[in-house]
Amino acid sequence: MADTPAWKLLLPRQLRHLPADLAGVIGIVILTNLAALLPVVSETRVRIVVGLVFVLFVPGYAFIAALFPEAGDGPTADDETVTNPEAEGIDGIDGIERVALSFGLSIALVPLVGLVLNFTPWGIRLVPILVSLSGLTLVLTAVAAVRRWALPPEERFRVPYRAWLSAGREELFSPASRTDAVLNVLLVLSILLATASVGYALTVPKEGERFSEFYLLTESEDGELVADNYPTEFQQGESGSLIVGIGNQEHERTEYTVIAELQRVERVGNQTRVQERSELRRFQPTLGHNETWHRQHEVTPGVTGERLRLQYLLYRGAPPETISQSTAYREVHLWINVTG
Repeated sequence: MADTPAWKLLLPRQLRHLPADLAGVIGIVILTNLAALLPVVSETRVRIVVGLVFVLFVPGYAFIAALFPEAGDGPTADDETVTNPEAEGIDGIDGIERVALSFGLSIALVPLVGLVLNFTPWGIRLVPILVSLSGLTLVLTAVAAVRRWALPPEERFRVPYRAWLSAGREELFSPASRTDAVLNVLLVLSILLATASVGYALTVPKEGERFSEFYLLTESEDGELVADNYPTEFQQGESGSLIVGIGNQEHERTEYTVIAELQRVERVGNQTRVQERSELRRFQPTLGHNETWHRQHEVTPGVTGERLRLQYLLYRGAPPETISQSTAYREVHLWINVTG
């Protein structure tokens, strides 16, 4: 009791005696939730690193720990192997098998949880996925702890941290030959290079293609936005509703200008010439990367005619003096008929 830190005495007895590997699982669960939900941390690369460790390994490890609470062959204590005759024949698995199965089961469990969430009202979103995977991992960890405590101490699985550290220290600093020493140096350099490469890839990710989405939508009877049932028949002076949409994938904050025009055009050979145009509306939104903007536009034609072109022109920044399809960054249009 005297050797127990004061802060540990505040914890329940079960948590104070929790095996180190299961305590690490709980720690990673808490760290993942903090990295994904805290306002400042969630915008950094820490979220990606911690999330990958959690998704690819932790749920599977908790599952394996619950299935196999007993020790397998190989070192299970801090600095010795299993030599207890009563522990021989234990139907367990060794450390390498645990690690391999943990990766495999995590890759199987995470998509399965996503599939189940897809058929629930919450859907596949960040918070439901975090709650589901964290809850599943904690439940499996609790089952693993209970099953280990039910075994005799000599049969319980333990991660041989000290044995691994001792073996690694001896191999690195006391090699059996000069060849082993050279291989150890190469191994350390390879690990450092791989770590630096992964860190650079996470810190400075390659940007994808830069583009902006520009589209027209309408509102259905149940209130959903759909790319269908566009109004094409108008009465002069009466309005029809459209939704103008922009999606910013430029990897930077961008100012846009949207100009809506009603044009009377004629076809000359392979070219379309504008005979008459009138500006209906102008929008000037500013969007951050990966942001989407929707704005309702009530179209009220002031002229009559058949096959009039209702055109929306998108510009990045301020538009030039000459407003036309050739100077626009993006363009969408509808052909409409307006009767008097």
